[in-house]
Amino acid sequence: MRRLLLVLCAAALGLLTGIGPASAAAPPEFGTDWHDPVTAAPLVATPGTTSCQATVAQTEFRDYTPYKGTYLPPKGCGDRWNKVVLRLEGAVAGRQYDRLGYLRMGGVEVLRTSTPEPSPEGITWKVEKDVTRYAPTLRERQPVEMLIGNLVNETYTGVIKVKVTLTFYKAEGRTGPARTPDKVLTLDGAHPEGAAYEGKLTTPANSERIVAEVYATGSGGGCEEFWYLTVPDAAPYSCKAKDGPYREVRVSVDGRLAGIAAPFPTVWTGGWSNPFLWYVIPGPRAFDVRPLEYDLTPFAGQLNDGKPHTVAVSVAGVPEGQSGWSTPVNVLVWQDAGSDRVTGALTTHREGTPANATTYEAGDRHRLTSDGGHALTVAGHVNTSHGRVTTTVSREVAGTSAHRWTDGESVDALKARWTDDEKVTVAGRGPATTTATHRVYTMDGETSVGAGDRLRTVMTMGDRADSLTLRAGERVGWSRMDDTYTGDAAYNQNVPREQRHATGVSRERYRLQGPGACYDHTLATAQGELTEDRHRC
Repeated sequence: MRRLLLVLCAAALGLLTGIGPASAAAPPEFGTDWHDPVTAAPLVATPGTTSCQATVAQTEFRDYTPYKGTYLPPKGCGDRWNKVVLRLEGAVAGRQYDRLGYLRMGGVEVLRTSTPEPSPEGITWKVEKDVTRYAPTLRERQPVEMLIGNLVNETYTGVIKVKVTLTFYKAEGRTGPARTPDKVLTLDGAHPEGAAYEGKLTTPANSERIVAEVYATGSGGGCEEFWYLTVPDAAPYSCKAKDGPYREVRVSVDGRLAGIAAPFPTVWTGGWSNPFLWYVIPGPRAFDVRPLEYDLTPFAGQLNDGKPHTVAVSVAGVPEGQSGWSTPVNVLVWQDAGSDRVTGALTTHREGTPANATTYEAGDRHRLTSDGGHALTVAGHVNTSHGRVTTTVSREVAGTSAHRWTDGESVDALKARWTDDEKVTVAGRGPATTTATHRVYTMDGETSVGAGDRLRTVMTMGDRADSLTLRAGERVGWSRMDDTYTGDAAYNQNVPREQRHATGVSRERYRLQGPGACYDHTLATAQGELTEDRHRC
């Protein structure tokens, strides 16, 4: 909550400047250049303390060869920081697809991102991320691996240039060090580029809290990049999946289901056959893929026996053998400094029956409706130096969609809604604390091809989350986030670039609220020019 307040207060005071002033007018159609990509999300709030910077990577991506280097912690800021901020600066010119990338330090995934598609004259963009939680990894010399897989030839000329830095803000004076995990672990023997994989995890014997994070992305240009549009074999559509579009990312411990989550329906910057939608304002999360988080603390007693345990990640709904998903895992561990060994036990494991139903209706406009969901409750206790602590995690995910299309898919439309509700209750010597989070993801889009082979896409996407923390029944924290994107773009297909006559408008409004402060930022574009840049608070 303190981090949220810092962000909100900095935004309210105008310290998060974002971008320059908006253009006064827009051209009648896209030209050969446009505004650099921007988002309405807030920058990372930072303290006014001594800072030190380290360059993590500076390279160009022309193919699928990873960049490999060595990270050295900076001198002058100690090893207990208040904030660590990752900043990526990118540049690309010419013609190029959107590309997915990652950055790993000591095997820990610290960034998953994608790239914008460039103008002929070239664009630059920036990504900023709070990576303070990875401080245990960043305190030591680490090998670095970064890859943004790319293809450069006579047609696709865009070379992707990137520079990644870390800025460390010292804990000094009244600005104390951030509360971070004691260790960040990865799974031994697991390869993260797949819809189902497993690896071994050995936790410290005194682990008292364990959280897994999975950077789950459907990508690679195949049907799983558009998993929410897939249909069962009986329906006449180009992207097939035996059980339809419902997807769920599951984590298991020693073969037992330990966590469930709904994946976010990320749309990359060439998505829905229309890059003109995303040239300036990308869809939510496209540049900063946030991991799915799973509280595995109920399994701590089982994991703390000093032996390697099998942790597996799978994406339910993906046809067997189908590629297209990446699911790298980090495991964050908090240790009990007053104990060499923390014992405990899993006391509750209650799984609902997974639901996944599809209904297909033939006609001039084919229609597939899908309705799926799942629920899981797990509870366990750990015996710490400060008493027995019980953690109960309840999670329920659901997804509904209506997909409509015509023969030949000249009209292709989807209206969908996904929910992910989680409640974590921690009870020990003091009053019980419960944090409830309600996440809602929405998509309402249609692509159509009309006269003159002109393709038009209309899209609205929503990324929302409400969180409430209660202690002994009294509210002690809350937050509300709402990121909404809308766009409408059209262009002539299968003609040279100068004959596309592309037009497009887009808008993003990002709102974040917490106790006593707010952040509210709107951006709007037309034909690649920024036409609105407004802060309401």
